[in-house]
Amino acid sequence: MSRPVVRTRPVDDGLFVEGDDGPSLVASSCRSCGTTTFPRQQSCPKCTRMDMTDRLLPRSGTLWSFTVQNFRPKPPYAGPEPFTPFGVGYVELPGAVIVEAVLTENDPQRLHIGEPMELVLVPLCHDDDGTQVLTYAFSPVRSGDPERGSDGNQTPNLGNHK
Repeated sequence: MSRPVVRTRPVDDGLFVEGDDGPSLVASSCRSCGTTTFPRQQSCPKCTRMDMTDRLLPRSGTLWSFTVQNFRPKPPYAGPEPFTPFGVGYVELPGAVIVEAVLTENDPQRLHIGEPMELVLVPLCHDDDGTQVLTYAFSPVRSGDPERGSDGNQTPNLGNHK
């Protein structure tokens, strides 16, 4: 039996792109001084020049720091109902930048500073017309983890709602 086709859209155009190798975050890099920023911006925070170009960030990095969001964030947060706690962390992307992101793991006992992480796309919510809204997250890279699916990605703990 075939699965129904699910319409999707990114939470914000320009945050990430989907390629043959999977998703990549889109950053800005200053042509004048080399500073990288995420998300993209028009001017450099270091040298203030307006000489920015798009740059795809590495898809994997290491967990630099983390916490667990145990209460519903203030609006405009559009996550699922009922609220489920989720991991939030800083992931260091080699040679680029440290990115703040949702983590697919929300158990602090299963997260470790320095742990390898990979970029994944996860459902955040649904639009009124049923379109699934996707956001980016980082998932721990654990070989042989029984909680990871056949595609190697961990099932996110963000939930689904309409």
